[in-house]
Amino acid sequence: QVQLVESGGGLVQPGGSLRLSCAASGSVFSRYAMGWYRQAPGKQRELVASIARNHNTNYADSVKGRFTISRDNAKNTMYLQMNSLKPEDTAVYYCNAATAVPAFGWGQGAQVTVSS
Repeated sequence: QVQLVESGGGLVQPGGSLRLSCAASGSVFSRYAMGWYRQAPGKQRELVASIARNHNTNYADSVKGRFTISRDNAKNTMYLQMNSLKPEDTAVYYCNAATAVPAFGWGQGAQVTVSS
């Protein structure tokens, strides 16, 4: 059973930066394409960035050019560097496999609040 723990969220002003981390237990992490999802109040959870096993990346248009996803398979850890943050980036951010049906249970998420 893989457990995912997100960290690094917080309150930041518009234009600021945050770096999220996702730590995965178990050894299967490296076998999956992984993704960062977010869920804003009253909205559905959406995939904002994904990274394949070969480190190829994809981004939602809303974050392209501002967010960077990376992974360290040796540490079973994934990251999301978020720059030029906007109020509309406010959400709870989750990590999981980037599959049609997420392969793992959801963690507690990391709250990101962008506000002046």
